[in-house]
Amino acid sequence: MANAFVVHRSQQDGLIVLALDGFLDAHTAPLFEKAIQQEIEAGHLRIIADCDKLTYISSAGLGVFMSFIEEVREQGGDIKICRVPPKVRQVFDILGFPELFDILEDIPGAVQKFSQPQSQR
Repeated sequence: MANAFVVHRSQQDGLIVLALDGFLDAHTAPLFEKAIQQEIEAGHLRIIADCDKLTYISSAGLGVFMSFIEEVREQGGDIKICRVPPKVRQVFDILGFPELFDILEDIPGAVQKFSQPQSQR
């Protein structure tokens, strides 16, 4: 499969880390969507999207982030994004994601951001 995509799930300091690996496009976005939905349904609302191995993101992939952020925040959680490769970061920057999401250098930085008081996030 040329455009393989995998979501690896782990926990760190009580937070859910979803490591995105591969091509996130219209064909693979439902996998990412399902992964986030499962976390929300399980009551896990503090999610870190680790994009270190994300090689490509399309508008469908970006739409997954957008479709859940409001729901998660309304329930007192958040989605932090970290370790974004330059090619993917460029897409995030063009679309204004840094205005909507905390985009951090690494997982410890994202974990630390969750530990800050709400007003500083």
